[in-house]
Amino acid sequence: MHIDSELYQRVLGEELRTLRRQRGWTRKELNQHLQSDISLQTLATYELGTRQCSVVRLVELCLAMDELPQDLLARVHRRVFTDEPGKVRLDLARIVADHSPELLPLRRWAEDRLRQPGTPEEVQLDHAAVDRMAELCGLSGPELVALLRGLPGPGGLDPGGGGA
Repeated sequence: MHIDSELYQRVLGEELRTLRRQRGWTRKELNQHLQSDISLQTLATYELGTRQCSVVRLVELCLAMDELPQDLLARVHRRVFTDEPGKVRLDLARIVADHSPELLPLRRWAEDRLRQPGTPEEVQLDHAAVDRMAELCGLSGPELVALLRGLPGPGGLDPGGGGA
């Protein structure tokens, strides 16, 4: 599974900012609840996702806002790695790199998509689209999903994402 560290930091920052705002606190008020001294600028960079915070600092921030760190990280993880409900995430570049004959129709589709300007390397398909792709490949939906999960490399069917 590929980790986009910039995206993860940004989403973590958004979750921290949301948590602070839910409490009706300014950054200055949050700072008053912390056991260590953190500048307001540092708090702002955490919330903007432009600066990483240590695990200990993250725990301190969470506890100050009466939030379990694992709950905050679970929300971040879901936002970064989990597909939209009812959708399957596909890494087009990984599909194109595979040469198994069963995936030829899917590979051609992925190649075509990647030639289109602005198309991201990862796309999300609903289960009906996955089933249609599977049919074109002469497979069932679950067989296609299993085959995609087995592709080597950093993409394919995102193992953290939904299945068919």
